[in-house]
Amino acid sequence: MRFPSCSTFYLALAASASSTMLFPGQYSSRMVVSAFTGGHRMVSFMNSRRVITSTTSPVISFSSSSSTTEDDNIVWTTDKVRSTFVDFFVDKHGHNYVPSSAVAPMNDPTLLFTNAGMNQFKPIFLGQADPGTSMGKLKRAANSQKCIRAGGKHNDLDDVGRDTYHHTFFEMLGSWSFGDYFKEEAVDWAWALLTEVYGIDPNRLYATYFQGDPEQGLEPDLDAKEYWLKYLPENRVIACDAKDNFWEMGETGPCGPCSEILYDRISDRDASETVEADNPDLIEIWNIVFVQYSRDEKGLSSLPNKHIDTGMGLERLVSLLQGKSSNYDIDVFQPLFREIEKYSKVGNYTGRLLEEDVDNKDTAFRAIADHARTLSFAIADGAVPNNEGRGYVLRRVLRRATRYGQQVLKCEPGFFSKLIPVVVDTFGDSYPELIKQKDTIIEIVQEEEAAFSTMLGRGISFFSDLKVELNASDKKQVSGKKAFFLYDTLGFPIDLTEQMAEEAGLVVDTTAFENEMEAQKQRSRDARNSAKSGGAVRLELIAEQTSWLADNNISPTDDSHKYEWDVDTAATVDAIFTQDGFITDGSAAESGSS
Repeated sequence: MRFPSCSTFYLALAASASSTMLFPGQYSSRMVVSAFTGGHRMVSFMNSRRVITSTTSPVISFSSSSSTTEDDNIVWTTDKVRSTFVDFFVDKHGHNYVPSSAVAPMNDPTLLFTNAGMNQFKPIFLGQADPGTSMGKLKRAANSQKCIRAGGKHNDLDDVGRDTYHHTFFEMLGSWSFGDYFKEEAVDWAWALLTEVYGIDPNRLYATYFQGDPEQGLEPDLDAKEYWLKYLPENRVIACDAKDNFWEMGETGPCGPCSEILYDRISDRDASETVEADNPDLIEIWNIVFVQYSRDEKGLSSLPNKHIDTGMGLERLVSLLQGKSSNYDIDVFQPLFREIEKYSKVGNYTGRLLEEDVDNKDTAFRAIADHARTLSFAIADGAVPNNEGRGYVLRRVLRRATRYGQQVLKCEPGFFSKLIPVVVDTFGDSYPELIKQKDTIIEIVQEEEAAFSTMLGRGISFFSDLKVELNASDKKQVSGKKAFFLYDTLGFPIDLTEQMAEEAGLVVDTTAFENEMEAQKQRSRDARNSAKSGGAVRLELIAEQTSWLADNNISPTDDSHKYEWDVDTAATVDAIFTQDGFITDGSAAESGSS
């Protein structure tokens, strides 16, 4: 391998696994060869070469892609944005690179999926990390964390495809300090990375700080405000309330004020009045949390060690650097769109949104591309679609994608599994587990897709007939019984039925559906109990029966003798409980009673 003349050269070789932590001076199993020349850095990484330029600020203008033509001259590719973030904190500011944890956390029963970069560092925040372990010794960390938000408290599934920025799978760029540096360094370095390295126009940036909460006895975070005023005018440093600018891990535990960095897609204006007002053109790109308190049942107290926890959505940042108004227009989605276009019989992706997307074609493209990423990463990390927990969430995701493809895009059954190799090719260099598990991912997706496809046609036909029937009778509600039939017989998750109903201008009686579900569960419980008793009636002593026993002076059985060895115990039968009630001394039971 030849390099141009350079002032600095280093070669690092290493042994690393997905769970390995790399510290300054340690090595990685991936060969990393870096050369510096004239302000440019050449990196050869897993057979992928990138030129990282930090001396020239790119000119950012925004467009919405109406085609999927790839621009081979993209300055800030997704791979480059990701690696630049990690390099900035590891090489320049002494952070340890900690690889992304699995997106399906097998050792944390509180999580369906990893939904934030800080999840794997919870033991440090909670003071539970063993000081003798590498995790317990960690002071600074940085990475890009694989995340899924579908199901549970954080659930973006219903919004995916409908707008430009929701995803079920996404990457979260993160940097952390554990009892080391605090607010000023976090603000300084965030500003330097965004404006000096990524070249973002400082005049488009805004920052927020916590305005305080007298009810909780919390003062305004004037330190954060002061640090931001070093870089921004006062009208672009905005005070916000606890709802937006105070982070809490849960009802108890570590917490603290946070500071958000926002970017204005429209230049030369004052957008300060629309901060935290859901302005689609003024978007949050980075959240910096100052973890300085702990909450318990008594209230808030200061932590002895204060931490920094930051998170920045990779796809959103890339959209800014590539001048795209939609996350789905960035480079990593284009290969997926081109592959989907091979199977779509209703045309190519054109980027339409909301009312403009009258046939839901572009919504389907976005959802399918997103869901292909989600299934690939989740299965690579050991999760499998099934009927429980995270497995059922994955099954719902796959069936949504399959329905979108076959009903909306008119794809042939089996199209979805053909997208998996594209995901692997796009992300495999950065996440080798995709390459290692490629065949397994394809096999599982093929099986799930085939199983649902056999029922999908029947379900679509059933719903089409139902829609005609409801329209004819001027009704707008799908009954709980019909929705349950789709769920129980045809395998349609209720959210999928709700989605189809919404597209048809209908609503689902979800309360009646839940009643049908509960009735079915009771039937299942009854069937199991009947099987256990060989078909005999199951008898239970409940409040009515125990009250009868007490009223008739029948004392509870004294079973203390069961703890004594080899003892003969006399007993008297006071009553026998049958399906017809109690039999006592002097009463009789019919032959065959139970």
